[in-house]
Amino acid sequence: MPRFAANVSLLFSEVPLPERFARARAAGFEAVECWWPFAGPDPAGAQVEAFVRALDDADVRLTGINLFAGDMPGGERGIVSHPGRTEEFAANLAVVRAVVEATGCACVNALYGQRLPGVPAEAQDEVATRNLRRAADVLGAVGATVLVEPLTRGENGDYPVRTLDDALAVVDRVGDGAGVLFDAYHLHNNGADVVADLGRAAGAVGHVQVADSPGRGEPGTGTIDFEAFFATLDATGYAGWVGCEYRPTTRTEETLTWLPTP
Repeated sequence: MPRFAANVSLLFSEVPLPERFARARAAGFEAVECWWPFAGPDPAGAQVEAFVRALDDADVRLTGINLFAGDMPGGERGIVSHPGRTEEFAANLAVVRAVVEATGCACVNALYGQRLPGVPAEAQDEVATRNLRRAADVLGAVGATVLVEPLTRGENGDYPVRTLDDALAVVDRVGDGAGVLFDAYHLHNNGADVVADLGRAAGAVGHVQVADSPGRGEPGTGTIDFEAFFATLDATGYAGWVGCEYRPTTRTEETLTWLPTP
């Protein structure tokens, strides 16, 4: 039976982010994950300390966090492949390493970045490979894996990593310390058989996230066969956490009845 972590960037959004950790704990979660929780790539040390303290006060562990991904509300989806933002990336990487060291977080999601007009795709891929290799070295030294995530086609701009094979190709270029973030929602949206894909890529999967498709609601609100999905996940021997990264269709606590019981 997998262990489930609450993605507090989407769950418990009825309250401000610092209060969501305690809400997750009260709902029975021992672990949480989140997108980049600060406005910029290099927040003040006091902000980082407050974030870590809120986790400790709620008695939850952080199992996943995103690298700074640019202006997400404005439509950006990562800066890893953007040649003009390598200094921003380096500054953020230092902060993420500090968070990983303070929390023991084992998974860091590095959104790839959208294609830039006027910049050859090959040049962007070269930048991404160098940045991801650097991230794998820096974060691997403190126990974290760098993840590459496919995103839904048509909802995330010209984001080039859309399928499991796209992500596997990036991970192969980066080498040790990188893995696939297997998000059932995004892959299903792009036409994948997520049960079959999970079975064939088990060795490269560094983390798993779930939401139903279509709609991105809690499992049971769409068409993904999660009974088969979790059975396959169990058969692969996956020992990591499963992030609940869905948009609750009602008050978060009322959407948790889908969670499997031992």
